[in-house]
Amino acid sequence: MSDALDVRQALPEAHRWLLETYPRLRWHDAELGEVARFWLQMHGGFRQKQAAMAGQVAAWHAGGDLVSLHRGLIPTLQAYLQHLDGHHRVETGHYFPVMRRVEPRITAGIDLLDADHDAIHGQLEALFKAGLGFHQALASGAPDAADHAAHLADALERASRQTDRHLEDEEDIVIPLITRHADAFAH
Repeated sequence: MSDALDVRQALPEAHRWLLETYPRLRWHDAELGEVARFWLQMHGGFRQKQAAMAGQVAAWHAGGDLVSLHRGLIPTLQAYLQHLDGHHRVETGHYFPVMRRVEPRITAGIDLLDADHDAIHGQLEALFKAGLGFHQALASGAPDAADHAAHLADALERASRQTDRHLEDEEDIVIPLITRHADAFAH
């Protein structure tokens, strides 16, 4: 099984060892620290934006018009792209180095997550370009605006699939690690 994000079906077993001590069923316990809860809230926000955008695309596919799709989708897409890019920058620049230091055995797992960020960045670039193409086509009255919307919908589906996989895998590494080493992540 490949560890590449675009083909990975689950977090590789070698990176799941912290889940034995801190399984997902315990993540609602009082022992889940502030940073871990915040991390899960951030990820929940990304999932909500993805679901909102998928709903807007579905409404368009069900007979909605391009103007309504644009009005709902483009602002949500912009916020999603900015938020996810910023979140990844903080993780890669701040949290991941701390995690490598406090739990060296998980370094390969953190490296996997960092590689995911690179793959997702490519998806974010594709989403930005597709969103801009749709916006420009609709604003100029181009006859192929629906084609641009379809291209954006496809790019969104691909990006969401990879982002969902990454969010779940990251949580399976990060939440147990933050819980285990709460003092290193206390503010």
